[in-house]
Amino acid sequence: MARLNNKTNIRKVSTKITIASYVLFTFFGYLCIGLPLAILPIFITKTLGYSTIMAGIVISLQYVATFLTRGWSGTLIDKYGPRLSVYISMGCLALSGVLLYLTFLSRNQAFFSLLILITARLVTGCGEGFIGASPINWAMLVAGDKQTATVISYNGIASYGGLALGATLGVFLNQHLGMYAIGFLTLALGALGYFLASKKPNVIAPVCSATAQNPVSFITVLIKVAPYGICLMLAGLGFGTISNFITLYYDHFRWDHAALCLTVFSVLFIIGRMFFSNAINDYGGVKVAMACLACETIGLFILAVFQQPFFALVGAAVTGFGFSLMFPSLGVEAVKLFSADRSGAALAAYGLFIDISLGITGPLIGALIESFGIEYMFSFTTVIVFAGFVVCSSLNRKMVRRLATR
Repeated sequence: MARLNNKTNIRKVSTKITIASYVLFTFFGYLCIGLPLAILPIFITKTLGYSTIMAGIVISLQYVATFLTRGWSGTLIDKYGPRLSVYISMGCLALSGVLLYLTFLSRNQAFFSLLILITARLVTGCGEGFIGASPINWAMLVAGDKQTATVISYNGIASYGGLALGATLGVFLNQHLGMYAIGFLTLALGALGYFLASKKPNVIAPVCSATAQNPVSFITVLIKVAPYGICLMLAGLGFGTISNFITLYYDHFRWDHAALCLTVFSVLFIIGRMFFSNAINDYGGVKVAMACLACETIGLFILAVFQQPFFALVGAAVTGFGFSLMFPSLGVEAVKLFSADRSGAALAAYGLFIDISLGITGPLIGALIESFGIEYMFSFTTVIVFAGFVVCSSLNRKMVRRLATR
């Protein structure tokens, strides 16, 4: 019996290592995306001399490109396998590193630098669009359907952990080595990711006969996952506000250690993913999402009411922990709606909602800061995330009634 248990444990560990080897591409991708994230608002407003609204628009252009390419990525994954999408993503991110270097190099010519930065954001957005669903789908095809929740959880650790870690690392590099180092590191990570992807076998999901006879359009998939995606979209506004504007928030109050706030956020996010992901299988995705939204609301409320450095760290920690299981909890429910050969499109469609959320965060919060002041930034996001809790609660009630009538 002990030998059987040991074999089972070894198999579980082996499966987790296999999954991690594929979502590593997600980590590389979002680390590249996160590197310039925390320094761009200050670079655009203080170095180039543009407004907070302009900073928000430029930052959010990335998510417009992501929105436009994610559906294409899902189609390519289902048709040709995920490796091609990973190749395209890593190539785009490597190019964005070159463009970031040129942006920083031409910073004394504000308009020209801004144009290059806009191009860099669009190219980065394409990279994110292709990396969003490809590694996670690759891991699911290799590990099997039973590992869906684990794959989505690990992928989330890689994505949001990489994003938050990248933002922290970007601040450090900017302070100690200069902005050029961010461009060099982004180029190196993109090239390394491309090389590692070339060493892994491509996998294509077998086509379900029902899907082959009745193909489903991406718009149909998008509409079907929309109830879950809307909840994710509202939750993403809190995450986007912290990742995009926390450095300006700290700068406004003349506090030090904005990078520490991002670190605390990312650490609690990773802890939530690593130690509580089994709750999705135990209690169901929608109920876990409700708990996440409640926790995130509390964290943002702390940031809104107690405007002191210590409470900023506490609020960021609680918000990070709350947001940690949002994507996998509702992502599991979204994937269940389709057969395995449509999982790429399902995840791509579901992921569009976080792109929309992060895309509108920049201009929306930028305009709010310009109109009312940065002090009201987290009060607004608290209300939005609480609205997500209300929507998710309504979704849960509908699911309960549906099960009761069966």
